[in-house]
This record gives sequence, structure tokens and C-alpha cells, in this order.
Amino acid sequence: MRPTQALLALPLLLAPACFISRDTVNVPLVQKTITELTPGKTTAKEVTALLGAPHEVVQLGKRTAYRYDYTTTKRAGFSILIVSFLNQDTRQDRAWLFFDDADVLTHVGSSLEAEGAAYAMPWMDVERD
Repeated sequence: MRPTQALLALPLLLAPACFISRDTVNVPLVQKTITELTPGKTTAKEVTALLGAPHEVVQLGKRTAYRYDYTTTKRAGFSILIVSFLNQDTRQDRAWLFFDDADVLTHVGSSLEAEGAAYAMPWMDVERD
């Protein structure tokens, strides 16, 4: 490469750049599906047919609890020269399902927040902007 070509290419190398990325783990939990589960009626077998295999199974004496998770992370950044600024927002859907000793659902607890993950530049606050 000739020196003049290198000088012309230099501004391109030093130019600012923006980027975004997204990571997900597991499949999203759907509120409608969770509300179809009826304590005292729905069995563990029916739950796994609707939601698939749980992320974790916890043995509680003769009872069990299933945990389902879905996580999404969104990143946005800005680079100039050799400095990068990054903002990352990670949100998670989580559902705990508790079963009695006959594998019948006793109660459900869920928090569905993954959809709220947002892209934001480093100087932004995703909770306020």
C-alpha cells in the first residue's frame, strides 16, 4: 500500500462506529400458557407437554418444584478510536411451578420481564429513557 493510500484509509479506521447485539437463552415463557395451568388439576406431565422440560427440578421431600427460565440480553455500543462505550440490559422470565406428592400442581409463581429488555446507548438509562 502506498503512503497516500494509507493516509486516505486512516480516517476510515478512526471513524466512530455503533453496534448492537442480542443474546437469548431458552424459549420465551408465554403468559397465556402459564394462566392455562390450574392448581389442583394440572399434572406435571401436562406441564411438561405445554412448557417442555424445566430448566431445573428441585426435590422438596415428597413434593417437587419446576423452574422455567428465559433470558434476553440486549447490548448497544459506540466506539471511537480505541475506546468503546457499552450499555447492556438483561431481563428474565422465570416461572416456578410446585407439585404435591401425586404430581398435581399446587401453585405457580412467575415474573415475565424479558420482553422489557431494551437497546440503549451508553449514556442512556434504560429504566428512565
